[in-house]
Amino acid sequence: MADTSKLKVHVVWADSSAAVQERAVALPEGACLQDALDACGLQLTASQSCGVWGRTKPLDCALQDGDRVELYQPLKVDPKVARRERFAKQGARSAGLFASRRTNSKAGY
Repeated sequence: MADTSKLKVHVVWADSSAAVQERAVALPEGACLQDALDACGLQLTASQSCGVWGRTKPLDCALQDGDRVELYQPLKVDPKVARRERFAKQGARSAGLFASRRTNSKAGY
């Protein structure tokens, strides 16, 4: 008979070489995010955050059986800034709606 006092959770993170690591751990009932990180030997730095199933949660958040604990890395570039830089580099005429235009047609068609 299975031991029902254990939670089975998966912990996912990116290591220093940017390879995704995943480990399944069994934790006692009532365990929190910090317990899952400790079971994998992971330390949360000031710039990182963690969560469950894609939603950021505090370290004292209680886990449920089957949860996926994720360790998030900070963004290296703001997505809005990156888009503006790409647009500026490729020019207005070669991007978006104006990239393919039929001959002798109005702008945007």
